[in-house]
Amino acid sequence: MQINPTSAEESDSPGSGAEGTHQPEFHKPESHQPEFSQQKPADAQADAREKELNALLAESREEISPNHRAGFVNIIGNPNVGKSTLTNALVGAKLSIITPKAQTTRHRIFGILNDAEFQMIISDTPGVMDPQYKLQDHMMDFVWEVFEDADVLLYVVEGGATKLKAQGMEEKMQAAEAPLVIVVNKIDQMEQSQLEAVVAELSETYPRAEIYPLSALNGFGVDELKRVLIEKLPLSPPYFDKTQITDKSERFIVEEKIREKILNHYKKEIPYAVEVVVQSFKEEPNLLRIHAEIHVERDSQKGILIGHKGAGLKRVGSEARRDLERFFDRKIHLELFVKVQHNWRNSDVWLKRYGYKRK
Repeated sequence: MQINPTSAEESDSPGSGAEGTHQPEFHKPESHQPEFSQQKPADAQADAREKELNALLAESREEISPNHRAGFVNIIGNPNVGKSTLTNALVGAKLSIITPKAQTTRHRIFGILNDAEFQMIISDTPGVMDPQYKLQDHMMDFVWEVFEDADVLLYVVEGGATKLKAQGMEEKMQAAEAPLVIVVNKIDQMEQSQLEAVVAELSETYPRAEIYPLSALNGFGVDELKRVLIEKLPLSPPYFDKTQITDKSERFIVEEKIREKILNHYKKEIPYAVEVVVQSFKEEPNLLRIHAEIHVERDSQKGILIGHKGAGLKRVGSEARRDLERFFDRKIHLELFVKVQHNWRNSDVWLKRYGYKRK
């Protein structure tokens, strides 16, 4: 992989990154249906192919057992309680990025666990918070969505933090019709007396809930939780193709891997002022060629991110490339550029382009 440190600086030409002067290509959130069912055929050949694929899908659904279970397990919890770690542990793949910093997860991400007899869609969400700017308003919209389509609500807590940080959220969870399962995570960091006190408090607050202590990071209790969640899924055909492990695109995975490295290596406002956009994703024989932009809010943030002689940006790119090569199981050529989009976290225009939405 080659990263040209000067490329990031060259992108700061007069007017570069100004709103309206550069129209990046943005990925629209996908629906719950297989992608081909949403495509519009451009000619008769494409139309015939679409009919063939839909016929194959219908045939596969007919073969689904009448006892097949499928549904949405929607995770909710405060920042940094291990929601993404639990999602990855349940799915068996690293889909959600994980860092020690709060607000790592910004979108609602589906991890899909498939078996002949079930399909469990695990919905990872941002941590519950009191929004301070428009980006966080959008992130909380993803959180409130969990009550709309949950077949099972999965509330994740850790010792000493059993109250949700949003007004009305606990009442909403208590009133929800979906079964409520509470996970007390990180029990490897708790004394037995502390665990017992937390479980007692949760039992009193949520008398209808089932409570399971576990350690998502170490895998302790995860298999038992998985069994319980599967049993609570309704009888249903699958919502997604059985080969899918997430609803997100390859571009989204790339963007999140890059952002994860920035979260790991930078402090203060830098990680929270960053958005990553894949501008080009080209498949070549034995190679993926990716061009991505990192957007920040101020010129000073751009300089810090690039680092002395480009060292900071090169480190981010090298680590992201190695992760992506493992994920895609092929060589990656990754180019990174840094641009300034002033105050994008409070811009409805840019938030919409980045894939955040308001109802």
